[in-house]
Amino acid sequence: MDPAAELKAFCAESGADLAGIADLSLFGEAWRTIPGDLLLPYTRAVSVAIRLNDAIMDAIDDLPTPAYAEHYRAVNTDLDRLTTRIIGWISGQGYRVRAVPASKIEDTENLLGAVSHKAIARMAGIGWQGKSLLIVSLEHGPRIRLATVLTDMPLAPDRPMEQRCGSCSECTNACPAGAIRNISAKGRYESREEALFFSRCVERTLVNSKLPGIGARICGVCVTVCPHGKPTYSDRK
Repeated sequence: MDPAAELKAFCAESGADLAGIADLSLFGEAWRTIPGDLLLPYTRAVSVAIRLNDAIMDAIDDLPTPAYAEHYRAVNTDLDRLTTRIIGWISGQGYRVRAVPASKIEDTENLLGAVSHKAIARMAGIGWQGKSLLIVSLEHGPRIRLATVLTDMPLAPDRPMEQRCGSCSECTNACPAGAIRNISAKGRYESREEALFFSRCVERTLVNSKLPGIGARICGVCVTVCPHGKPTYSDRK
């Protein structure tokens, strides 16, 4: 088994529903990192995803539920435990490695993490970037949470996916903030504003965070309505 396949098998054994590898040499100045030289020591990024619970997601109408808020935090914790295990595996092979937490804001003014998990995930073949800016995987749709591990281990990278949203406008129509512009992009969007009225999304999640039992800047509507990843009737039985 080659190292990339071996690592992916380890990720699956450790609880990842999806794992992919991005070639960091393809990342240019368009991707901001905090600090700016974060990627310098590394050549690869491992993207891992855990699927969200369908029953919890399907209970969302136009507002996040307390159950979703609790699940959101629990999955983020699970992802951080997963990346800790990956760090141990890669460092055991003698390579440099660093995890980027699943949901940690480094720039509160612009709501940015140390690196974009979504940008990494797209480059790692986890899924395409949908009209909502969420990563949409073939297997699970956008019903996933992401985390990233940076390394200089020479792993064979995966290929990025082109968008497959087509003419679908489910997320646009359902967004309670009217934040999704319904614009397609072949690969990635040049900026958040190209895909979203981003300030509307920001304002909505801020309001949501103050609802009883929420306490996090979440929504979940565009995740829930996306046709990709929705369980079929046979899956529910």
